[in-house]
Amino acid sequence: MRILILSDIHGNAAALEAIIAQESFDKVVCLGDVVGYGPEPAACLRWLRRHSALVVQGNHDRALGDRVPPGCTPAFQWLADATFHIGEAQLTPEERGYLAELPRSTLVERDGLRLMLVHAAPRDPLYGYREPTAAAWKEELSDVEADLVLVGHTHLQFELRLGPRHLANPGSVGQPKGGDPRAAYAVLEAGTLRFGRAAYPIERTISGLAAAGVSQAAVTSLGQLLRTGQVPPPPSGQPGSG
Repeated sequence: MRILILSDIHGNAAALEAIIAQESFDKVVCLGDVVGYGPEPAACLRWLRRHSALVVQGNHDRALGDRVPPGCTPAFQWLADATFHIGEAQLTPEERGYLAELPRSTLVERDGLRLMLVHAAPRDPLYGYREPTAAAWKEELSDVEADLVLVGHTHLQFELRLGPRHLANPGSVGQPKGGDPRAAYAVLEAGTLRFGRAAYPIERTISGLAAAGVSQAAVTSLGQLLRTGQVPPPPSGQPGSG
């Protein structure tokens, strides 16, 4: 069985389409944050549901589903606020209810492996930000009974071996960080994990933000992030700026 592992799609349908054009798969799992920041959240959510994806809730999914703050850092909260109206406009009440009811973590078995799926971290499923180091994750995983723990949230693609446990983050489909702007994902097949990247038409996503009525300041900041894979400083006057 070939499992396509996605996380942090963030309404970026162009990035999602590039991945599915280059990878075949039997099953899909998504580690949360289907929505937020991007111009096509409804298309992304509907694709996941058509493919019966196993999805856990991310902080932006909960924000839209329950109308609560997403818990971002100040540097990103203003961008979340600037794009929140897109999800409200595109998703039906039933779809927002689906996001609100997603599980915050789940344990499944695939091909003899016990998998734990969670957006951020086992002890803080929605908001826990952990650096990609053994020191940051050792205690977090000490009481987790799974062979492979799959997490998202940081938008950084990495894996760690911590004793009997394997931890992996597929990176972000729709808003990659770490200096590589290509859409990130992973594939699990016959117990072997493989990371992947897919180039996609970034300008389509940026144009979509402008067409959706996002402020020019937010389009500029998000465009810089999407083009470079680097977090830009907030413009003067926005929270978190110098």
